[in-house]
Amino acid sequence: MKKMVINTLACIALSAMSFFLASASDPSPLQDFCVAVNDTKTTVFVNGKVCKDPKVATANDFFFSGLRVPGNTSNKLGSMVTPANVAQIPGLNTLGISLARVDYAPYGLNPPHTHPRATEILTVLEGTLYVGFVTSNPDNRLISKVLYKGDVFVFPEGLIHFQLNVGKTKAVAIAALSSQNPGVITIANAVFGSKPAISADVLTKAFQVDKKVVDYLQSQF
Repeated sequence: MKKMVINTLACIALSAMSFFLASASDPSPLQDFCVAVNDTKTTVFVNGKVCKDPKVATANDFFFSGLRVPGNTSNKLGSMVTPANVAQIPGLNTLGISLARVDYAPYGLNPPHTHPRATEILTVLEGTLYVGFVTSNPDNRLISKVLYKGDVFVFPEGLIHFQLNVGKTKAVAIAALSSQNPGVITIANAVFGSKPAISADVLTKAFQVDKKVVDYLQSQF
């Protein structure tokens, strides 16, 4: 009898733990929408933003025309990302989704980066892109593919990924992300352009290179 009680209690404990783990994620919104505003006097915080009274929400809270404009790719990388997240569309607050337009000059690169809060699904609208992501330690396996107009590719949340225009003409892609504020960490910028700078002792040992190489790379950022 005692053994049966112990087994029953163990099952209950495991069930409770499983329920906790299954529910340990961002909660779904409890209202139709929550338009982000800057005035905090008569509002409440939801998902990191304060909410406008739904009665005074307008169509403009859910609208953004910025993705119709090509990004300026006249830079060292030859690419430009135009985001459409909660910063541009207040009505996205609590809805867990956003977009971005990526423009690429011929041979332009959207450099290795990661989104700490979102999975990304990329659709090529124009051009030819070589894309890929790297799996986590210890394998660090590169999964890559060449994409053409109309092709779609997924970059799992948190993994380092990139896109390179391998065509002789410009390319355009639209990225959908599973967060209103996916965040972005460009690897080279973060490692070699942090403020204050990461100690050269750390970087020389991590990358197994001479300090002069680290100094040069930091000077580029």
